[in-house]
Amino acid sequence: MADGSITSVSSLKGKVSAEEWQARVDLAALYRLVALYGWDDAIYTHISARLPGPDHQFLINPYGMYFGEMTASALVKIDLDGNILQETPYFINPAGFTIHSAIHAAREDAHFVMHLHTDQGVAVAAQKDGLLPLSQHALIVRTMLAYHDYEGIALNLDERERLVADIGDKKMMLLRNHGTLAVGETAAECWINMFYLERACKQQVMALSAGRENVLLAPQAAQDEVKSQMSRGLGGQLAWPGALRLLDRSLPGYDA
Repeated sequence: MADGSITSVSSLKGKVSAEEWQARVDLAALYRLVALYGWDDAIYTHISARLPGPDHQFLINPYGMYFGEMTASALVKIDLDGNILQETPYFINPAGFTIHSAIHAAREDAHFVMHLHTDQGVAVAAQKDGLLPLSQHALIVRTMLAYHDYEGIALNLDERERLVADIGDKKMMLLRNHGTLAVGETAAECWINMFYLERACKQQVMALSAGRENVLLAPQAAQDEVKSQMSRGLGGQLAWPGALRLLDRSLPGYDA
């Protein structure tokens, strides 16, 4: 039902290309992982995947379905104009379309885009100094981190140009007063980028509970060293199979 109630979703396995099916499985796994880690925000926020091919079609969540119940077949295929390209009882969230379509259109390497509203992500996004060099996680993230000022709920299509300009070629972004964002060429890369960003934000919130004057910033020499060490990014391929095994044990069914 379009009102968000759960319906029986027919499997698309064997009815779409092998490439699309794999993208669907990977994207559904990302949704389930976000739910498993407690990073979801009811039915809000989004993760999207661009499908292979020249048409810039991508997959996004059906509006009304919780992340922990997402399946490969339930995901909705749309184009850059927000038109739904398959038969589905669901519709999509236009605010999610604004942010994700902008990055997918501008970045050929952004095959997966994840945007969250976690408590710790929003907390750090609301701090004027942003992400501080307080932990190894933070030092790693800061080499790949951009910022975008808050403009209200992302319904204004004009915001897309400013968002794209702000993220540039970075892999992660703090959306001021709003949340976190990560991109990846693969689902694995998108996942590990967001994992590190969210972990760095949580560590900062915990450290600042002692007060800003009582925290120890990493020495500049160490910051520079980490920056040189992270020239190839985090990757994520080694961690991804384990993440899928975790889902199979704890929250199976994403690949239906």
